[in-house]
Amino acid sequence: MTAIACTDLTRRFGTVCAVDSVSLQVGRGEFVALLGPSGCGKTTLLRLLAGFEHPDHGQIVIDGAVVAHPGASTPPERRRIGMVFQEHALFPHLDVADNIAYGMPRGGGRAARVRELLNLVGLPECARRMPHQLSGGQQQRVALARALAVQPAAILLDEPFSNLDAGLRAEMRTEVCDILRRAAATACFVTHDQEEALSIADTVAVMRHGRIEQIGSPHEVYTRPASREIARFIGEANLLRGEADGHVARCALGTLPLLSPIFGAVDVLVRPEAIDVRHDAAGVAIEQISFFGHDQLLRLRLADATILCARTLPRPDLRPGMRVALRVSDPVMAYAAD
Repeated sequence: MTAIACTDLTRRFGTVCAVDSVSLQVGRGEFVALLGPSGCGKTTLLRLLAGFEHPDHGQIVIDGAVVAHPGASTPPERRRIGMVFQEHALFPHLDVADNIAYGMPRGGGRAARVRELLNLVGLPECARRMPHQLSGGQQQRVALARALAVQPAAILLDEPFSNLDAGLRAEMRTEVCDILRRAAATACFVTHDQEEALSIADTVAVMRHGRIEQIGSPHEVYTRPASREIARFIGEANLLRGEADGHVARCALGTLPLLSPIFGAVDVLVRPEAIDVRHDAAGVAIEQISFFGHDQLLRLRLADATILCARTLPRPDLRPGMRVALRVSDPVMAYAAD
């Protein structure tokens, strides 16, 4: 049951290939994050899905209907796609109810549908307020209700939380995800925030240089990144030079089990939270501790002068200058050395 299917999708702007032979499938009811740094092509891909850009090559199918190929493109308003923009894009001269109803067909059920959506997004009392009378979070919920109003095949969200402050951003992504789940909506959203993508998406597609370089569950993408570049981009990464012999690799942290077999010179990926820290007078020195409340990050210098980061729960027994032993017990990823 596929809501969106892209095949070999390409979009060029002059000599720049913004989207390069991308194939992607989004299942009905699935929440997919397009994750990548600025300029990687994720927003262009979203605009191709919405119909704001036209592909130079490839095909887009939405809810079983071909909506774009190089010879033809269905206009955005006929694609059964709901769009939530970064700036919300509410009509300033229309109240909340009229903003939500804007794209809906005329008919007797219109008012009832608006009331249903206001209840869904938790704003039943705001129907007659104007957009400027709403908070940023409330405006976002109205934009989401408007996108859902036409019962689209999929909702597209372009950096939906980037204009909110940090505290509200975390709250709103939880609320928006909950609203979309209750509406049984299919959603595809663009973000450069790794935490955002990993915490709310069913599937994460990591983009670099116009291509999808890895796609999988948040757990898979984080624990088994397809390359050292993705490993560095998705969260914090210690990459240690080592030597692999099939299912183990020897590095500055000892002999570590590997998730995938590899041989020869490698870079071993060790996430900071995978490192167990205990007191040991013969161990390595803690150079710095950054305290974040819910956890803390230790900066350590190994015997070969390599700088390593370890993440622990708040531990007042650890202080800069103290010596500790480090241990990694879980299997790790390794990549062939350059």
